[in-house]
Amino acid sequence: MPQDWQELTKLTEGKPIIIERIRLTHKDIVIEGDFELPPLARLAPDDQIFVAAFVRTHGSIKEMEQLFGVSYPTIKGRLNRIGEQLNFVNIQAAPAAPKNEILDRLEKGEISAKEAVEILKNKKGGKNV
Repeated sequence: MPQDWQELTKLTEGKPIIIERIRLTHKDIVIEGDFELPPLARLAPDDQIFVAAFVRTHGSIKEMEQLFGVSYPTIKGRLNRIGEQLNFVNIQAAPAAPKNEILDRLEKGEISAKEAVEILKNKKGGKNV
């Protein structure tokens, strides 16, 4: 199935498409109308793989670095680029994380020591992370 989407993306040259007919294979039902692809399906195939890997690693940037053989800034940059394409979720700043949570993330390798210090500095200044 993923190869079908890759082929479709090549065929459409990444331009938007509209689905006009859907058939449920396990029932004899056909639905017709204008349906857009869901936002994740509109991503390029390599970005879809990246998102799937991110979910499979439970959002661990450290594991993503190892899996793709690239640096932290590269992973963050790609996540930011993909995130800009997925604007269907409204994200608001969360309250500052407690110190224990920051230390747990540091211990798990999810953030660097420098990032932990920066988060703690921002917390003292009253800023949300």
